Amino acid sequence: MKLLIIRHGDPDYEHDSLTEKGRREAELLADRLVNEKIDYYYLSPLGRAQATAEYTLRAKNATGETCPWLREFHAPIIDENTGEERIPWDQLPACWTAKEEYYSKDLWHTVPAMDKANVISEAERVYSGIDVILERHGYKREGNIYRAVTPNRDTIALFCHFGVECVMLGHLLGISPVVLWHGLCAAPTSVTVLTTEERREGIAYFRMNTFGDTGHLYAGGEPPAFAARFCETFDSDERHD
Repeated sequence: MKLLIIRHGDPDYEHDSLTEKGRREAELLADRLVNEKIDYYYLSPLGRAQATAEYTLRAKNATGETCPWLREFHAPIIDENTGEERIPWDQLPACWTAKEEYYSKDLWHTVPAMDKANVISEAERVYSGIDVILERHGYKREGNIYRAVTPNRDTIALFCHFGVECVMLGHLLGISPVVLWHGLCAAPTSVTVLTTEERREGIAYFRMNTFGDTGHLYAGGEPPAFAARFCETFDSDERHD
């Protein structure tokens, strides 16, 4: 089985839709995927993901299923320095790296800020959501692996968001999502690819072949959007916080 995890196009967050650039990105993404074998489509209910998927679904004359658990990860925490709400993947490096628990796949949610916000309940909603989909398609989670009940070569596309993508990857690969949230950058319409490996009959594990690929944008002369990134150097006028 193959999973394509696709982030929405350049967002217009105010209207939960796409910018003009985002629509160009979504069209280039559709051009990329139109000749690729995709068997099932699952969509976040949020407008920016729906609008992105629409281009591909129309090009392939396909339909998708909307899944509430694929919406953007929503579990705001309180910034210990400012007392203000902050999304958990925008913490300052000097803050989150100082807490060893954040590096643990089992302890990351026990850090006081995460614990007070009950972030684990939101994460478990995502864990359950992806496991239900995988079991529907023949792969049942057992411990840290998946039982290949009905192994297959189907391809599943999930149109969603950066925050929830990293939570899914953390669950599939056994990595703290905090490390993924802060160490990875999935540009708008980027494609992440995972494939099962069944090296012993009936026992499967997901290997990530590609993360955040934006080759379709470069091929179409469209530079990736800056969304999901911060300033490269402090003297820059790019986003700091």
